[in-house]
Amino acid sequence: MNTFKLLAIAATLLFGGVIDPASAQTLEADMRTAAGAYERKDMATAVRIWKVWANKGDPEAETLLGAMYWSGEGVRRDHKEAARLYLLAANKGYARAQNDIGFMLAFGEGVPPHDDIEGYKWLTLAISRYTVKNQDRLDQAIKDKATLAKRMTTAQISEAERRAKAWKPTK
Repeated sequence: MNTFKLLAIAATLLFGGVIDPASAQTLEADMRTAAGAYERKDMATAVRIWKVWANKGDPEAETLLGAMYWSGEGVRRDHKEAARLYLLAANKGYARAQNDIGFMLAFGEGVPPHDDIEGYKWLTLAISRYTVKNQDRLDQAIKDKATLAKRMTTAQISEAERRAKAWKPTK
């Protein structure tokens, strides 16, 4: 690819609204601030920041806020809200959210109805997207998927794999 094309792509990304450098810096700083607040047990600050970014559609914020609703940290415990947030982020391709919603669906953790096929699909997608820095989560997702597979029929697994292959992320 020639230099002109690379510059055109970079300009489109920077100035076309896809990536706003100021927003990216603010997001990064806010996410660090929220994570620090969470570590200090300042749940009100973590929730406030993650809600702002979740409302803007950031999948990491959606997932972290979902985890707080799952556990009831800083908010009332609400598995339906956790699942809603996880599903938003999962549909964007965020591995942890795919793992979390897959677990909830497969193991009946607060999301009616229980759905092995969708759970297997989401776990499959999470496994394919985790990176080496998430090795512990990857290992657990692999174990959860194997446990789930033991109770599924071959047809159910085939359908789940078909859905995983057909899945496309949303924006």
